[in-house]
Amino acid sequence: MGLGRLSHVGICVSDLERALAFWRDALGFRESKRLDVYGDGAETLMGIPDLDLRVAVLEREELHVQLLHYASPGHRGTGEPRPMNALGITHLSLEVDDLEAAISAVTAAGGRVLRSTRLRIEDTGRAAIFVTDPDGARIELVEGESAAAP
Repeated sequence: MGLGRLSHVGICVSDLERALAFWRDALGFRESKRLDVYGDGAETLMGIPDLDLRVAVLEREELHVQLLHYASPGHRGTGEPRPMNALGITHLSLEVDDLEAAISAVTAAGGRVLRSTRLRIEDTGRAAIFVTDPDGARIELVEGESAAAP
């Protein structure tokens, strides 16, 4: 069995338009399509009965993100960031040219900056920080190599 490239990452959101604005305006993704997902096959695949799902597919370079809004049965959770040691996927990491500009964009688009996580990576001189989208999904922003101090 040959394993192919990463297809996409799915993120459950409470408000599709708000999430779309955040991922587009703050993180530079572009929307490529929308899907309505429902019916027996989708319910089987997702493991959710009475499924009525709205999906916005986003792209940034080679990364594809699906924003998943469950019109039925709704979403679960509080929107607080999950602990980093919780089992499962913990975060998505994005390289940015200008960390300060990215932090400002995240705040302006309704995200949250976890300021206590900011650090300078010793071996590269680059800075990194965690932010969240409006629903609490953790995103690590890392300065690109061109932004590193000499």
